[in-house]
Amino acid sequence: MTATGYHVRRTLPLRVETVRQFRRRRTLFAFAVLLGLPWVLVAAFKIGGDFGPDGVPSLVDVATASALNFALFALFVATGFLLVVAVALFCGDTVASEAGWSSLRYLLAAPVPRARLLRQKLIVALGYAVVAVLSLPLMSLVAGTVAFGWGDVELPTGGSVPVGTALQRMAIIVGYSLIAQLVVAALAFLLSVTTDSPLGAVGGAVGLVIVSNILDAVTALGSLRDFLPTHWMYAWMDALQPDIEWTGMAKGTAISISYAAVLFALAFRRFRNRDIVS
Repeated sequence: MTATGYHVRRTLPLRVETVRQFRRRRTLFAFAVLLGLPWVLVAAFKIGGDFGPDGVPSLVDVATASALNFALFALFVATGFLLVVAVALFCGDTVASEAGWSSLRYLLAAPVPRARLLRQKLIVALGYAVVAVLSLPLMSLVAGTVAFGWGDVELPTGGSVPVGTALQRMAIIVGYSLIAQLVVAALAFLLSVTTDSPLGAVGGAVGLVIVSNILDAVTALGSLRDFLPTHWMYAWMDALQPDIEWTGMAKGTAISISYAAVLFALAFRRFRNRDIVS
């Protein structure tokens, strides 16, 4: 028997959870860093002056060629760590912070069903993670346009890609970057429902990504590295070839989605059976 006027679907609306998450300092701080990084990079290039290619051709050699080049460079330098931290922050803090503040049990006593509470928090956390990943290349396009102008994408190995084609490639690159970060989101979310410490959840996810990157550098592992969650994180660079090479991104997508599905399932299972005392 349920109380008059009580409906499960009315508990913890997405709008309420979105506002609650937005008001947290870590949300504002994360977006401030992501939106400020492109301007810091612009300042660094302006202060550093002109430079020529040094060693193996890379995106830094053509970063100032156009706004699109600059956006690709910003995404390159942020993919391995800054975006990982941002995604882990939103997904790792969402449940653990409630437990840390001893407010989780009060939410469940509202009553909000456990599955719904976790689903609502996951949707909002993933939403903010998506916005975080998108905000960097978008602001980089703005900063790059102001500083370096609009034009074709100059490839590090020579040649160029027209603006129209480059924008399509950029959409593919950003889309793949979102998929590649799924495993980080899922791992952070699992840790968030396992511990009462937001720092432990976020730090644990980032730490395991760092370990994966270290193992990926061990060439003695051979083909086993293909199964590391971070091995295909930069596979989006294949979209910068004259003809897009899909093999790496296809493998990376399969690995990321597979890991994420298992980790999200474990998170819901863990939370369903967890004894909530905080």
